[in-house]
Amino acid sequence: MTRLIGFLSLLSMSLLHNLGALLGCLVYAGSPTYRRHLKQNAALAGFSGRRFCLAVAAEAGKTILELPKIWLRQSDEIVARVVRVSGWELVEAAWNGNGHRHGILFLTPHLGCFEITAQYYASRRPITVLYRPPKLAWLERVVQGRRNDRLNLAAADLGGVRALMKALRRGEAIGLLPDQVPGKGEGVWAPFFGRPAYTMTLAARLAETGATVLLAYAERLAYGAGYHQKLRRLSGALAGTLEERVQQINQDLEKLILECPEQYLWGYNRYKVPAGSLPPEPVA
Repeated sequence: MTRLIGFLSLLSMSLLHNLGALLGCLVYAGSPTYRRHLKQNAALAGFSGRRFCLAVAAEAGKTILELPKIWLRQSDEIVARVVRVSGWELVEAAWNGNGHRHGILFLTPHLGCFEITAQYYASRRPITVLYRPPKLAWLERVVQGRRNDRLNLAAADLGGVRALMKALRRGEAIGLLPDQVPGKGEGVWAPFFGRPAYTMTLAARLAETGATVLLAYAERLAYGAGYHQKLRRLSGALAGTLEERVQQINQDLEKLILECPEQYLWGYNRYKVPAGSLPPEPVA
Protein backbone atom coordinates (compact mmCIF):
# COMPACT_ATOMS: atom_id res chain seq x y z
CA MET A 1 0.00 0.00 0.00
CA THR A 2 2.85 2.40 0.78
CA ARG A 3 4.24 1.75 -2.70
CA LEU A 4 0.88 2.65 -4.23
CA ILE A 5 0.73 5.89 -2.24
CA GLY A 6 4.30 6.67 -3.28
CA PHE A 7 3.39 6.04 -6.91
CA LEU A 8 0.34 8.29 -6.68
CA SER A 9 2.50 11.10 -5.29
CA LEU A 10 4.46 11.09 -8.57
CA LEU A 11 1.42 11.65 -10.79
CA SER A 12 0.38 15.08 -11.97
CA MET A 13 -2.22 16.87 -9.87
CA SER A 14 -4.58 17.16 -12.83
CA LEU A 15 -4.47 13.39 -13.35
CA LEU A 16 -4.95 12.74 -9.63
CA HIS A 17 -7.97 15.04 -9.59
CA ASN A 18 -9.49 13.35 -12.64
CA LEU A 19 -8.99 9.92 -11.10
CA GLY A 20 -10.27 11.22 -7.77
CA ALA A 21 -13.44 12.60 -9.35
CA LEU A 22 -14.12 9.21 -10.90
CA LEU A 23 -13.41 7.44 -7.60
CA GLY A 24 -15.74 9.77 -5.71
CA CYS A 25 -18.60 9.21 -8.14
CA LEU A 26 -18.11 5.45 -8.00
CA VAL A 27 -18.24 5.50 -4.19
CA TYR A 28 -21.38 7.65 -4.34
CA ALA A 29 -23.02 5.15 -6.68
CA GLY A 30 -21.93 2.09 -4.74
CA SER A 31 -22.36 3.14 -1.09
CA PRO A 32 -25.93 3.72 0.11
CA THR A 33 -24.67 4.91 3.52
CA TYR A 34 -22.35 7.53 2.04
CA ARG A 35 -25.04 8.61 -0.42
CA ARG A 36 -27.59 8.98 2.38
CA HIS A 37 -25.28 11.06 4.58
CA LEU A 38 -24.31 13.30 1.69
CA LYS A 39 -27.90 13.93 0.61
CA GLN A 40 -29.23 14.48 4.11
CA ASN A 41 -26.44 16.80 5.22
CA ALA A 42 -26.47 18.86 2.03
CA ALA A 43 -30.26 19.21 2.20
CA LEU A 44 -29.93 20.87 5.61
CA ALA A 45 -28.00 23.68 3.90
CA GLY A 46 -30.52 23.91 1.07
CA PHE A 47 -28.64 21.88 -1.53
CA SER A 48 -30.12 18.96 -3.42
CA GLY A 49 -30.23 17.36 -6.84
CA ARG A 50 -28.15 14.72 -8.55
CA ARG A 51 -25.78 17.20 -10.21
CA PHE A 52 -24.82 18.86 -6.91
CA CYS A 53 -24.39 15.54 -5.09
CA LEU A 54 -22.17 14.15 -7.84
CA ALA A 55 -20.09 17.34 -7.81
CA VAL A 56 -19.61 16.95 -4.05
CA ALA A 57 -18.68 13.27 -4.44
CA ALA A 58 -16.19 14.14 -7.17
CA GLU A 59 -14.53 16.78 -4.98
CA ALA A 60 -14.36 14.32 -2.08
CA GLY A 61 -12.58 11.87 -4.36
CA LYS A 62 -10.11 14.58 -5.34
CA THR A 63 -9.48 15.20 -1.65
CA ILE A 64 -8.47 11.57 -1.18
CA LEU A 65 -6.20 11.20 -4.20
CA GLU A 66 -4.41 14.52 -3.78
CA LEU A 67 -3.28 13.53 -0.29
CA PRO A 68 -0.30 11.35 -1.34
CA LYS A 69 1.21 14.30 -3.19
CA ILE A 70 0.42 16.74 -0.36
CA TRP A 71 1.94 14.36 2.17
CA LEU A 72 5.01 13.07 0.34
CA ARG A 73 6.30 15.74 -2.02
CA GLN A 74 8.74 18.38 -0.87
CA SER A 75 7.08 21.24 1.01
CA ASP A 76 8.34 23.88 -1.45
CA GLU A 77 6.64 22.06 -4.29
CA ILE A 78 3.37 21.80 -2.39
CA VAL A 79 3.32 25.40 -1.19
CA ALA A 80 3.93 26.57 -4.76
CA ARG A 81 0.55 25.08 -5.67
CA VAL A 82 -1.14 27.83 -3.68
CA VAL A 83 -1.37 30.25 -6.60
CA ARG A 84 -3.55 32.87 -4.93
CA VAL A 85 -4.15 34.02 -1.35
CA SER A 86 -6.96 36.25 -0.10
CA GLY A 87 -6.90 37.75 3.38
CA TRP A 88 -3.21 37.30 4.15
CA GLU A 89 -3.21 40.81 5.56
CA LEU A 90 -5.16 39.36 8.51
CA VAL A 91 -2.21 37.11 9.31
CA GLU A 92 0.26 39.95 9.02
CA ALA A 93 -1.92 42.11 11.27
CA ALA A 94 -1.90 39.31 13.85
CA TRP A 95 1.90 39.08 13.62
CA ASN A 96 2.17 42.79 14.31
CA GLY A 97 -0.57 42.95 16.93
CA ASN A 98 -2.24 40.67 19.43
CA GLY A 99 -1.11 37.49 17.70
CA HIS A 100 2.51 38.44 18.29
CA ARG A 101 1.99 37.79 22.00
CA HIS A 102 -0.84 35.26 22.10
CA GLY A 103 -0.50 33.40 18.82
CA ILE A 104 -2.98 32.62 16.05
CA LEU A 105 -5.72 29.99 16.10
CA PHE A 106 -6.63 28.80 12.59
CA LEU A 107 -9.99 27.05 12.23
CA THR A 108 -10.06 25.02 9.02
CA PRO A 109 -13.16 22.90 8.34
CA HIS A 110 -13.35 19.92 5.98
CA LEU A 111 -13.53 22.30 3.04
CA GLY A 112 -11.39 22.25 -0.07
CA CYS A 113 -7.81 21.07 0.46
CA PHE A 114 -7.62 21.46 4.22
CA GLU A 115 -4.20 19.76 4.36
CA ILE A 116 -2.41 22.49 2.41
CA THR A 117 -3.42 25.47 4.54
CA ALA A 118 -1.09 24.60 7.41
CA GLN A 119 1.75 23.76 5.03
CA TYR A 120 1.44 27.20 3.44
CA TYR A 121 1.66 28.92 6.82
CA ALA A 122 4.55 26.67 7.88
CA SER A 123 6.56 27.89 4.90
CA ARG A 124 6.73 31.19 6.78
CA ARG A 125 6.41 30.54 10.52
CA PRO A 126 5.89 27.60 12.93
CA ILE A 127 2.46 26.06 13.34
CA THR A 128 1.20 23.14 15.43
CA VAL A 129 -1.79 21.22 14.08
CA LEU A 130 -4.04 18.87 16.04
CA TYR A 131 -4.80 15.58 14.29
CA ARG A 132 -6.05 12.09 14.98
CA PRO A 133 -3.27 9.55 14.39
CA PRO A 134 -4.29 6.77 11.99
CA LYS A 135 -4.83 3.36 13.55
CA LEU A 136 -2.52 1.78 10.96
CA ALA A 137 1.18 2.25 11.70
CA TRP A 138 2.19 2.38 8.02
CA LEU A 139 -0.34 5.14 7.35
CA GLU A 140 0.99 7.12 10.31
CA ARG A 141 4.43 7.06 8.68
CA VAL A 142 2.91 8.33 5.45
CA VAL A 143 1.03 11.12 7.23
CA GLN A 144 4.28 12.32 8.80
CA GLY A 145 5.80 12.33 5.32
CA ARG A 146 8.21 15.08 4.35
CA ARG A 147 6.55 17.86 6.25
CA ASN A 148 8.14 21.25 6.73
CA ASP A 149 10.25 21.44 9.89
CA ARG A 150 8.01 24.29 11.07
CA LEU A 151 4.86 22.12 10.81
CA ASN A 152 4.34 20.18 14.03
CA LEU A 153 1.66 17.54 14.54
CA ALA A 154 -0.04 17.10 17.91
CA ALA A 155 -2.14 14.01 18.57
CA ALA A 156 -5.74 14.62 19.58
CA ASP A 157 -5.27 13.79 23.26
CA LEU A 158 -4.36 15.60 26.45
CA GLY A 159 -0.71 15.76 25.44
CA GLY A 160 -1.69 17.27 22.11
CA VAL A 161 -3.79 19.95 23.79
CA ARG A 162 -0.83 20.83 25.99
CA ALA A 163 1.32 21.15 22.87
CA LEU A 164 -1.21 23.58 21.41
CA MET A 165 -1.19 25.67 24.57
CA LYS A 166 2.61 25.78 24.64
CA ALA A 167 2.68 26.91 21.01
CA LEU A 168 0.27 29.75 21.76
CA ARG A 169 2.35 30.82 24.76
CA ARG A 170 5.32 31.08 22.40
CA GLY A 171 3.25 33.35 20.17
CA GLU A 172 3.05 30.70 17.45
CA ALA A 173 0.10 29.50 15.37
CA ILE A 174 -2.04 26.41 15.87
CA GLY A 175 -4.65 24.75 13.66
CA LEU A 176 -7.82 22.72 14.26
CA LEU A 177 -10.55 21.01 12.26
CA PRO A 178 -13.47 22.54 14.19
CA ASP A 179 -16.16 20.47 12.47
CA GLN A 180 -14.62 17.14 13.44
CA VAL A 181 -16.86 15.17 15.80
CA PRO A 182 -15.10 15.07 19.21
CA GLY A 183 -15.14 12.24 21.68
CA LYS A 184 -17.44 11.89 24.70
CA GLY A 185 -17.15 14.81 27.09
CA GLU A 186 -15.15 16.92 24.63
CA GLY A 187 -18.06 18.73 23.03
CA VAL A 188 -21.56 20.13 23.35
CA TRP A 189 -24.61 19.89 21.14
CA ALA A 190 -24.89 23.01 18.98
CA PRO A 191 -26.84 23.83 15.81
CA PHE A 192 -25.01 23.24 12.54
CA PHE A 193 -27.12 24.06 9.51
CA GLY A 194 -30.19 23.86 11.73
CA ARG A 195 -29.56 20.42 13.23
CA PRO A 196 -27.84 19.64 16.56
CA ALA A 197 -24.28 18.46 15.99
CA TYR A 198 -21.89 17.35 18.69
CA THR A 199 -19.29 20.12 18.45
CA MET A 200 -15.86 20.45 20.01
CA THR A 201 -15.43 23.01 22.77
CA LEU A 202 -11.65 23.08 22.36
CA ALA A 203 -11.66 25.87 19.78
CA ALA A 204 -13.74 28.15 21.99
CA ARG A 205 -11.59 27.35 25.03
CA LEU A 206 -8.33 28.01 23.19
CA ALA A 207 -9.71 31.36 22.04
CA GLU A 208 -9.84 32.32 25.73
CA THR A 209 -6.04 32.57 25.67
CA GLY A 210 -6.32 35.78 23.66
CA ALA A 211 -5.16 34.17 20.43
CA THR A 212 -6.24 35.77 17.16
CA VAL A 213 -8.88 33.47 15.64
CA LEU A 214 -8.98 33.15 11.84
CA LEU A 215 -10.98 30.92 9.53
CA ALA A 216 -9.04 29.37 6.66
CA TYR A 217 -9.54 27.05 3.70
CA ALA A 218 -7.97 26.40 0.30
CA GLU A 219 -10.35 26.24 -2.65
CA ARG A 220 -9.35 23.59 -5.18
CA LEU A 221 -9.08 25.13 -8.66
CA ALA A 222 -10.23 23.30 -11.77
CA TYR A 223 -7.98 21.09 -13.91
CA GLY A 224 -5.30 20.78 -11.24
CA ALA A 225 -4.45 24.48 -11.60
CA GLY A 226 -3.63 24.88 -7.92
CA TYR A 227 -5.37 26.30 -4.87
CA HIS A 228 -6.78 29.62 -3.76
CA GLN A 229 -6.19 30.02 -0.03
CA LYS A 230 -8.76 32.19 1.72
CA LEU A 231 -8.66 33.64 5.23
CA ARG A 232 -11.56 35.24 7.06
CA ARG A 233 -12.21 36.93 10.40
CA LEU A 234 -14.88 35.71 12.76
CA SER A 235 -18.13 37.64 12.51
CA GLY A 236 -17.35 39.14 15.91
CA ALA A 237 -15.44 38.57 19.11
CA LEU A 238 -16.39 35.33 20.84
CA ALA A 239 -18.53 36.17 23.87
CA GLY A 240 -21.08 34.68 26.23
CA THR A 241 -21.23 31.20 27.66
CA LEU A 242 -19.16 28.34 26.30
CA GLU A 243 -22.22 27.02 24.46
CA GLU A 244 -22.87 30.43 22.90
CA ARG A 245 -19.28 30.72 21.73
CA VAL A 246 -19.39 27.23 20.22
CA GLN A 247 -22.61 28.14 18.43
CA GLN A 248 -21.04 31.32 17.05
CA ILE A 249 -18.12 29.33 15.65
CA ASN A 250 -20.57 26.96 13.96
CA GLN A 251 -22.44 29.88 12.43
CA ASP A 252 -19.22 31.32 11.04
CA LEU A 253 -18.26 27.91 9.66
CA GLU A 254 -21.61 27.72 7.89
CA LYS A 255 -20.93 31.04 6.13
CA LEU A 256 -17.48 29.85 5.12
CA ILE A 257 -18.79 26.57 3.73
CA LEU A 258 -21.44 28.35 1.68
CA GLU A 259 -18.66 30.18 -0.17
CA CYS A 260 -17.62 26.89 -1.77
CA PRO A 261 -20.32 24.30 -0.97
CA GLU A 262 -19.33 21.69 -3.57
CA GLN A 263 -15.97 21.25 -1.86
CA TYR A 264 -17.32 20.53 1.62
CA LEU A 265 -17.32 16.92 2.84
CA TRP A 266 -21.09 16.61 3.16
CA GLY A 267 -20.69 12.83 3.22
CA TYR A 268 -18.91 13.04 6.59
CA ASN A 269 -21.15 11.72 9.39
CA ARG A 270 -21.19 15.10 11.13
CA TYR A 271 -24.32 14.42 13.18
CA LYS A 272 -23.37 11.11 14.76
CA VAL A 273 -23.65 10.55 18.50
CA PRO A 274 -20.19 9.74 19.95
CA ALA A 275 -19.92 6.44 21.77
CA GLY A 276 -21.08 6.82 25.36
CA SER A 277 -22.67 10.23 24.80
CA LEU A 278 -26.34 11.07 25.18
CA PRO A 279 -28.17 12.16 22.02
CA PRO A 280 -29.36 15.77 21.80
CA GLU A 281 -32.69 16.59 23.36
CA PRO A 282 -35.48 16.73 20.80
CA VAL A 283 -36.45 20.21 19.61
CA ALA A 284 -39.85 21.20 20.92
